[in-house]
Amino acid sequence: MDTFDAIEKRRAIKYFDPQHQMTPEEINRILSLAMLSPTSYNIQNWRFVHVVDKELRKKIRVVSWNQAQVTDASMLLILCADLKAWEKNPERYWKNAPKEVQDYIVPAILKSYSGQEQLMRDEAIRSCGIAAQTIMLASKSMGYDSCPMIGFDPKEVGSLINLPKDYIICMMITVGKAVKEAQPRGGQLPLSDVVVTNRF
Repeated sequence: MDTFDAIEKRRAIKYFDPQHQMTPEEINRILSLAMLSPTSYNIQNWRFVHVVDKELRKKIRVVSWNQAQVTDASMLLILCADLKAWEKNPERYWKNAPKEVQDYIVPAILKSYSGQEQLMRDEAIRSCGIAAQTIMLASKSMGYDSCPMIGFDPKEVGSLINLPKDYIICMMITVGKAVKEAQPRGGQLPLSDVVVTNRF
């Protein structure tokens, strides 16, 4: 599918075919593409929890306002981020770069994030947001539909997936075959309401 078509046709789908299964190759393709999403300093701070256990999915559905897509979609991804990814062997993020680049970038990573709790959180949400759109557009290009979700109790979901300390949950995404189309778009603002030239 053309990129422009995927952007225009992507919608948040709530109802999926619970019998449809994606192949391991399709799932790996989507996740591999997600990993090409940019992150600041290439710290790759996103962590994708692919929930395949059906009983676990049922428990997650309970703390997600009983939304059907949690159990019925072919794939349930919980997009998490490691807030401290920047300090965990940061050399690995630049292992293929020339030494002079490594010698400059790695200390810059440590200097930028050290003691900056808000920046760590902001960066986590930015990174997962970009990855989420990559996942949704890749899914649409492969003939699948998706739904980004924030309608869940993050503490309860975190407990169910054993979320590590210093990680946060940014959102969930369901992917699969739609059995019901999305409602018509609620109403898009005109460009003149959202685009500012130079200054407010």
